[in-house]
Amino acid sequence: MPKLDFSLSFQKNEEAVGGFPVIVVAAGSASRMKGVDKMFAPLLGVPTVIRTLKAFEDNRNIASIAVVTREEKIAEIRALAEKYAISKLDYVVAGGSCREDSVKNGLILYKDKYSKALVHDGARPLVSGEVIDRVAEALNRCDNVTCAVPLKDTVKEIDEDGLVISTPDRAKLVSVQTPQGISIDAFFRSSEENDLSSFTDDTSVLSAVGVPTQTVAGDYMNIKITTPEDLAVAEMYLGKEL
Repeated sequence: MPKLDFSLSFQKNEEAVGGFPVIVVAAGSASRMKGVDKMFAPLLGVPTVIRTLKAFEDNRNIASIAVVTREEKIAEIRALAEKYAISKLDYVVAGGSCREDSVKNGLILYKDKYSKALVHDGARPLVSGEVIDRVAEALNRCDNVTCAVPLKDTVKEIDEDGLVISTPDRAKLVSVQTPQGISIDAFFRSSEENDLSSFTDDTSVLSAVGVPTQTVAGDYMNIKITTPEDLAVAEMYLGKEL
């Protein structure tokens, strides 16, 4: 099984004394949601994006929140944040043409004040305080962090015709989640050298310029809302916590 860091020592550096900023990416098109806008879909009566923001609002390692969303949703997110008293929300800005362009739009807000930041999918509303803590604590010690969970299923590599080419060793594989923690300067350095549209997660942007990625333990409940069925699963998990 891959080694995941479970440490929770909370030894803070100078920057982390006041906490890190977090970029919440909520600019996707929700193409697989059958017409439902997943960010505003209710989970036991509370919009998905608000449940996500509340997790960071309540965490001592987070100093500021920026949401990156579609231009037409900026006012709605600001109104919801006011309604639900998300006091750490400092910015709501428009996203870019791809995920990492959206992340860049968020990071530029903090570039002159912080050296590191967390990045989180707005569609992961069940992220726990413990997972946020693990990522933040690891970010005190290194420049590139992701939470992750071991794979449960056997994975097959296939060709364009659907034929199996190989069976990777599952014991060496993990499924990465968010939040991820990154060096802001390293992200911008990579953005100058690479096409951001080629990356599917934030730590890969830094890996492209040689910054190693540290994994910490994620949570199988930290699901990403991608289909309408995921909303039902998320409500089931939330119901168990009540």
